[in-house]
Amino acid sequence: MDSFERYGLSKVPAITLGFWVIKILATTLGETAGDAVSMSWLGETTAQAGQGGINGYLVGSAIFLTSLAILVAIQIRARRFHPFLYWSTIIASTTAGTTMADFATRSLGIGYPGGSLLLLALVLACLFVWHRALGTISVQSVHEPKAEIYYWLTITFSQTLGTALGDWLADGPLGYLGASAIFGSALAIVALLYWRSTVSHVALFWAAFILTRPLGATVGDFLDKPIAKGGLEFSRPLASAVLIAAIVLLIVLVPQKAEARRLG
Repeated sequence: MDSFERYGLSKVPAITLGFWVIKILATTLGETAGDAVSMSWLGETTAQAGQGGINGYLVGSAIFLTSLAILVAIQIRARRFHPFLYWSTIIASTTAGTTMADFATRSLGIGYPGGSLLLLALVLACLFVWHRALGTISVQSVHEPKAEIYYWLTITFSQTLGTALGDWLADGPLGYLGASAIFGSALAIVALLYWRSTVSHVALFWAAFILTRPLGATVGDFLDKPIAKGGLEFSRPLASAVLIAAIVLLIVLVPQKAEARRLG
């Protein structure tokens, strides 16, 4: 019996401050990398804008969803938690979330409110089915294939929802920094509830997980959007490369331990 089975470890990382820092960086990378592919390389902000933008969202989504499916399959086949594999899968889900959210809100014609409501319904449906099937939606249950499938489906829809929420708020009067402040404050409230209330820690985890995505989306947009629109107009590939380097450095330097699970 190996250590994974003997000590009852799940195949996801323990929820620590380091986890949340890397998660926020990963969601910011998802925005810059997703936009680099679907907008800069595939059409929306090139001379082929218009129909090219729609195709960019579709092709970008196909690229990242394919990568995500491959990584999830590897993750499920793995016998224990592997930090680089896990965070690569998270990054794939957040980049896929960026392009899918842009397609849902812009190309389907349902706008930010319609896209956000649709995606919220999908997240809640995933959590409901997961709970009905296994009796829990805790990350401690993520140690066998069925739970892992529910986990990664929920994560992907939550990443997509977060992108739509972030874009919705940032495109209003608050702008990118104002929207970032709103989502950062919401995360601070969730953290306070975690430490000072009896609200379910599982529910607070998923609330925080969803909220980190619009925070990353607005920060990513602030970095790469034109100055005329309130951004810094950094190169998307360059911003993505810097974020990748920061994530790799943190994975190496910050202890990455598997989440313990309840046995029996």
